[in-house]
Amino acid sequence: MSAPATHTAELLEFAAAKWGHRRFVCEEHFSLTFAQLLDNVRWTAAALLERGAEAGTCVAIWAPNRWEWIVGALATHYIGGTLVTLNTRYRGSEAAQILRRSGVQILITAGTFLDTDYPALLDGQDCGDLLTSIVLDEPGPDGFAALLQAGRAALSDPQSPVSQALAAARDRVSEDDLSDILFTSGTTGTPKGVMTTHSQNLRAFAVFVDLLGLDDSDRYLIINPFFHSFGYKAGWLACLLVGAEAHPIAVFDVNALIKTIGARQITCMPGPPTLFHSILMHPELDRSHLTSLAKATTGAAVIPQQLIDDMRSVLGIDTVITAYGLSEACGLVTMCRRGDDTTTIARTSGRAIPDVEVSIVNESGEHLSAGDTGEIVVRGYNLMQGYLNDPLATEQTIDREGWLHTGDIGALDEQGNLSITDRLKDMYISGGFNCYPAEIEQLLIRHPDISQAAVVAQADDRMGEVGVAFIVASDAKHPDGQEIMAWCRNKMANYKVPREIRWSDALPLNASGKVLKTTLREML
Repeated sequence: MSAPATHTAELLEFAAAKWGHRRFVCEEHFSLTFAQLLDNVRWTAAALLERGAEAGTCVAIWAPNRWEWIVGALATHYIGGTLVTLNTRYRGSEAAQILRRSGVQILITAGTFLDTDYPALLDGQDCGDLLTSIVLDEPGPDGFAALLQAGRAALSDPQSPVSQALAAARDRVSEDDLSDILFTSGTTGTPKGVMTTHSQNLRAFAVFVDLLGLDDSDRYLIINPFFHSFGYKAGWLACLLVGAEAHPIAVFDVNALIKTIGARQITCMPGPPTLFHSILMHPELDRSHLTSLAKATTGAAVIPQQLIDDMRSVLGIDTVITAYGLSEACGLVTMCRRGDDTTTIARTSGRAIPDVEVSIVNESGEHLSAGDTGEIVVRGYNLMQGYLNDPLATEQTIDREGWLHTGDIGALDEQGNLSITDRLKDMYISGGFNCYPAEIEQLLIRHPDISQAAVVAQADDRMGEVGVAFIVASDAKHPDGQEIMAWCRNKMANYKVPREIRWSDALPLNASGKVLKTTLREML
């Protein structure tokens, strides 16, 4: 399908007109219809104008998944502003650095979340151009409720200066305006602000919902954090495109999650493989709670084929799709298609989305044939506008022929399905041989007693580097390490066999479900 709008302000008005009195965002004790969403966005947008926002103003959101996050983001877009997302796991200095570098003037932040006082984290920090902070659940004049009330009052008179200013700001919004700046480590190791436009994001995720089969009958549980493109663009923005209900979850708890799926009759749930593994391994799993679940997308890690089989046979999910993306490409590059076999879904991330090219190149930049391993490069409408205030890094990432160098290692099969081997920066050299941890992890999780694995390098006087495997057992029983080593030597080249096995109850994960290999390296 093509996007029904060219920017999110237009999309919001389209959705309110088409699905006005249907529910859009649903929390445990609160919901907004599409029409109410538009009202709340306009009130917030008006209040932002009164606080000095204008076209191009950067507004940051530092909060967990909740309805105010969506309203704040859309209000920013409604006046032509640029959204900057902040990871809820940031400490004060990290958040302040992003605020300074992006020139944020307005911050919408959580008050207290998971025993963390977010405004207090910024005390004494240099926040650059930050002028005002709006705090969720704050009862005073700096609270989000007061912001809504002020905006509503300002728009009560259609002829008021604020009403006229809002109409003028809305009319100036363009498909080529910057939609957001998402900070990422990029391909060069340091956090960089990835800039994308409205039209790019809407076009890409119109494809996403089409290939997933998402529609206005779906109830979509969003566990992935809104500060990440998986929770934002492939989450509530995807719902807005097709009229689906968005059900945000702020904190992951497997017991509560299973009950929520049943109580709300959730039909679609994206998430990393660890999420679905947690459900499948739950000791008191009651499948009757999951009968409504029909669609799922996953990725971001090595996926055992057995997991895909179990998602279909045990959890009863008809459509399971894996995908690959990165912030520099709007968060979406390839997807499997409905009807793909289990092997394709588990071992690949599918094929390039329409109008996007994916290729594999060697160190000399030569494009390789099917089956050959090299760096994944991408070209198409979904490529970022560049890194914020960093033309050199942009030039180093997007070459003269328009190919984005992802820093990921992979291969394409004859059908164009992409297999991710590893990150360039995670590769290590053992005895002169290149070792790709993701490839070794994929082999390890084929052992029946291993459910999850993560491999990192450790310095070695003789070999240069050797692999250490952190492993989670399938049933909490640790098989004999020597037996695992013998199995590895039978299944993979000797230089790939980890030098050491370390058992773990769980792997450290970031908020997007990716294994924190920096933490594992620190543990060594």
